[in-house]
Amino acid sequence: MNEQENLNYNRIAKAIAHINTNFKEQPSLDEIAEHVHLSPYHFQRIFKEWAGITPKKFLQYTSVQYAKQILDEGTTTLFDAAMETGLSGTSRLHDLFISIEGMTPGEYKNEGENLSINYSYAHSPFGLVAIASTSKGLCHVAFIDDEEKGLYELKKQFPKAQYHQRVDQTQVNALMVFANDWSQISEIKLHLKGTDFQLKVWESLLRIPKGQLATYGKIAGVIKKPKASRAVGTAIGSNPIAYLIPCHRVIQSSGNLGGYRWDSIRKTAIIGWEAAQTR
Repeated sequence: MNEQENLNYNRIAKAIAHINTNFKEQPSLDEIAEHVHLSPYHFQRIFKEWAGITPKKFLQYTSVQYAKQILDEGTTTLFDAAMETGLSGTSRLHDLFISIEGMTPGEYKNEGENLSINYSYAHSPFGLVAIASTSKGLCHVAFIDDEEKGLYELKKQFPKAQYHQRVDQTQVNALMVFANDWSQISEIKLHLKGTDFQLKVWESLLRIPKGQLATYGKIAGVIKKPKASRAVGTAIGSNPIAYLIPCHRVIQSSGNLGGYRWDSIRKTAIIGWEAAQTR
């Protein structure tokens, strides 16, 4: 993951935004390439290097029709068993390596007064990431526009903590999920600040296999709160761990992808990228 990949993602995100805005006109490859100031050949090559598929195929993976198809294909058995089963090769479920530990009531209430937090920045296939960890595990992952704003958002969560700009092994393990090299990934532990309800919702998200989608109602059913879809949506919106807790895999029952804490265009990009990796 490097700055060139970050630049390519920004171009791709701009192209996706253009496609989403002008979907009804079915813009051609030439039109999309012109919008991002690249030749059609160069644009198609960059897009295929990033996603592994053509822009046209990617669009199919992120359309409402495709999303509905994926929802219809989902089975309760697969959804509920995702924590206990795995797939081979590049499609192996990274969720299998992730476990959550909630912060103690004291840690939750005192705004991180006794916490020592390491933080750093890294490039991912979906842009710049801020990542932070305590001695117990990962506490924060967020897609950011710049480092200063990223640190500000982190400190809002734990205003009384001690901060050290330092890369540790917890962060290294977590970032490897973007590399599709599962052989080197050990268990990733999360140390999260959340209510019991939020933790249950976040744990349920870990059971959605890579390349699959679920609805808010489905999540509400899994945590045995079938009438709490709206509260589930709020908990999903407050997810502090981007990508690893895959809130991007939850969409509306209509098949529309819906919003995302770290930008809806990025959500579209992640869903299409994951579909390409697992199909």
